[in-house]
Amino acid sequence: MSRGNSTSSSLTPTDDALIAAIRSGDERALSHLYRLHWPMVSHFVLQNSGSEDDAQDVYQEGVVVFYEKVRDGSLELSCQIKTYLYAVCRRLWLKRLTSKSRFGVRLLDDEEHGPYLNTGAEDDLLAAEEQDRRFSTMSEALNHLGEPCRSLLEGFYLLDKSMQDLTTEFGYTNADNAKNQKYKCLVRLKKLFFTHYKEEPI
Repeated sequence: MSRGNSTSSSLTPTDDALIAAIRSGDERALSHLYRLHWPMVSHFVLQNSGSEDDAQDVYQEGVVVFYEKVRDGSLELSCQIKTYLYAVCRRLWLKRLTSKSRFGVRLLDDEEHGPYLNTGAEDDLLAAEEQDRRFSTMSEALNHLGEPCRSLLEGFYLLDKSMQDLTTEFGYTNADNAKNQKYKCLVRLKKLFFTHYKEEPI
């Protein structure tokens, strides 16, 4: 299936409509999706040593993963939405339980929502976690970068300021000097990023 094509023969008309509405920015579709599959995830978490608050946290995170994949066009769905969400939330809850227990964790699954494996949800969730980790590491690297490099890079890459604006703001004699300084700052940032990124446990 080609990247960005979210439909398949396993999807229901309701699934197709929800995906199309979410992609178009209809917030009502997201609210409907949330209400539609909440009981399924709530039941799963509650029967696996979780609380109602735990279920809400896991479900919200799972819905966000699904929503972002739909919006950026990278969702490759080979199952129904409820099966995909079940797989994502199952993975999230297993990860939480494993982090709290010194022993192995065995989950009780609802057969009607399986098979929860081979849905692509595992890969999507891992990709989302990896992206969050990269953003977190980049933010930490920026914090360690110091001034004026931090403000210079944020001004150019995040605030879309021109080199001429930055030249004036930071008091450089000309735009070429500002560009040279930006390049040096970028090299330092990359070194900091990869140092922190490699040190973090996977």
